[in-house]
Amino acid sequence: MKTSYSNKSSRGPALLGRERRTEKPAPAAQPAVFLAVLHAIDGTGRPWLRFSRETAHEPVLARHVCALGPEDLGREAVLSYEGGDPSKPIIMGLLQTPQAGNPAMKLSADGDELTMSAAKQIVLQCGKASITLTRAGKVLIRGAYITTRSSGVNRIKGGSVQIN
Repeated sequence: MKTSYSNKSSRGPALLGRERRTEKPAPAAQPAVFLAVLHAIDGTGRPWLRFSRETAHEPVLARHVCALGPEDLGREAVLSYEGGDPSKPIIMGLLQTPQAGNPAMKLSADGDELTMSAAKQIVLQCGKASITLTRAGKVLIRGAYITTRSSGVNRIKGGSVQIN
């Protein structure tokens, strides 16, 4: 009984060195996180990235999974690539920068209460209507039409009350 081996087939018993296999080198490790600078947002809201502040590479169009606005220009974006293709970046988020000193505004909320505080004033505005709270303790209510309703007593109290 004869056993024959062929260079064309890799099935069966070992080829006894007749066929050389070429091992592909392992792909170079890619960074787990990619960064780029948010360079521009065009008129349709699409973000454009620049991959280095120092280099003159042309900006690249990206897709995004987070809200982006003009105030975010110049911030570093955390990226992933669709199918690993560097020509198809997806912005996963923006790097957060800690605020130095006291932040200009504080906001806290739980299930029962929303607290907003600011150093100078808070303005809540919608169209021609606004409510302004000032550091001096003034509450200014402005609007084209203002109605107050109460199922109980509707009181106006003050050191002096002026109507018209």
